[in-house]
Amino acid sequence: QAVRQAVLHPSFHFLFWSYFVCGFHTAFITLHLPAFVTDSGLSAADGATALALIGLFNVIGSFYAGKLGGRYSKKWLLAGTYAMRAFGIILVLAVPLTPLVLYVFAAWMGLFWLGTVPLTQGLIGDIYGLRYAATLSGIVFLGHQVGSFSGVWLGGYVYATTGSYNGVWWLGLGLAVLAALLCLPVRER
Repeated sequence: QAVRQAVLHPSFHFLFWSYFVCGFHTAFITLHLPAFVTDSGLSAADGATALALIGLFNVIGSFYAGKLGGRYSKKWLLAGTYAMRAFGIILVLAVPLTPLVLYVFAAWMGLFWLGTVPLTQGLIGDIYGLRYAATLSGIVFLGHQVGSFSGVWLGGYVYATTGSYNGVWWLGLGLAVLAALLCLPVRER
């Protein structure tokens, strides 16, 4: 009954599809960033360092996303997180890739990497209550996993057919904006 109620509630769908975008970004970047970096003329070590920076800054970003989510509107923080991801992707698209640009991008994306998790899970608890929060969170997380598959597969497909990741970066930018917009109509209660 709780699942049926949630599926009929528009906010549940907004959270599902915004989480799809989170999965798309995190899986695409994690898997394809090293190849993108070497294709851009940087070293594999630069790609590895970028992934390490994402992980390091993710610790900070996730902690503060949860902390801020306890004080401020989670939907606005979630929308802001996706908007800040869009800004990071714009950096990669607009500025020639150097080690410094790559490291700034990685640190920036790390700050907004999995900060979506405490905010999304918090919204599910706030909106639907805690009794079935684990079940409902699992269903919303399915959106993340479908997004992850899509990001990895599409990244490989686009690269194999065009020889470039640019199309997927542009799609990632559009999806980040869409996810930010999807969070705005979420009803927090």
